[in-house]
Amino acid sequence: MHITQQATERHTLSVTVDNEAGILARIAGMFSARGYNIESLTVADVTEDAAISRITVVTSGPPAVIEQIIAQLDRLVPVHKVTDLTAWGPHVTRELALVKVVGIGDQRIEAMRLAEVYRARVVDATISSFVFEVTGGTEKIDKFTELMREVGLVEVARTGVVAITRGRDAV
Repeated sequence: MHITQQATERHTLSVTVDNEAGILARIAGMFSARGYNIESLTVADVTEDAAISRITVVTSGPPAVIEQIIAQLDRLVPVHKVTDLTAWGPHVTRELALVKVVGIGDQRIEAMRLAEVYRARVVDATISSFVFEVTGGTEKIDKFTELMREVGLVEVARTGVVAITRGRDAV
């Protein structure tokens, strides 16, 4: 018997919801109850009166699982709209990270050189440490933190992915 396994795909979902207590827990609970993984999760108000929030979720799975996730999110009562930005087409994704590096001498010089290459900004500095702010795609952030491990990385704080479609159309 030959079993074919569907390839896992990474998808970025935009979920517009009423900004009410418990909605984030309900969405996370839906993922957890069904064994789906959330790779990244960000939430922010998107209206002036703070009545509507946009939740950006990055998740992975075979196409059928992604469709199931979208359908289940769509059924949650305070959800207005679920958009699969990956399927929608061209979109911009960014993440922000604060990266703390401790080192002196050559380590310090190398950390500054790498920060320049990755266009990271120094947002805090002491005699023996830096905190860098770096923005970009997930792969850029991953690579920057990987390189900083070699020169004294001690801590990383990441925002998670935010995303928006390209062009004039809103989703």
